Amino acid sequence: MSKGTPGPTPGFLVWRLANKWRVAVDRAVAPLGLTHAQYSLVASLHGMQRAGERPSQRRLADHTGLEALYVSKLARALESAGLLERTRDPRDPRAVQLALTEQGQAVTMQAIAVVQGLLQQLLEPLGGLDAPRTHAFTDELTLLLDAPLAPSVPNDESTQGTTP
Repeated sequence: MSKGTPGPTPGFLVWRLANKWRVAVDRAVAPLGLTHAQYSLVASLHGMQRAGERPSQRRLADHTGLEALYVSKLARALESAGLLERTRDPRDPRAVQLALTEQGQAVTMQAIAVVQGLLQQLLEPLGGLDAPRTHAFTDELTLLLDAPLAPSVPNDESTQGTTP
């Protein structure tokens, strides 16, 4: 927190909320054999498949905001668990396409139901999932997520006093 701020900064609060949510989802989906990161992957894949897509690992990484290497690691673990299949893209032999298996669909549907209940609980102070305050909150979060951040510049002596 900065000296001029009477309370927590927005960044600190976003970080705390993200951690609270991650821990809650981890606990909620653990009985289904998933972690929060795995849940994010299978739930996103489920939605993309429903829209008629068979996304590549890269496309799923872009969609979830996860690093491509991490998506690859998660996908291999989920494949070993029998929840998804990885196949070579016939249009690009370097790309790997992902699809939920039948078992993966079933587990994902259970996990989505569990997380939806958790989301309702989290958003209750705003009036619940369908409340106007929740819609406004979602719009604000989307605005922040869509705002590009400039790459950070190292703060070393060689860049001090220079103009980029």
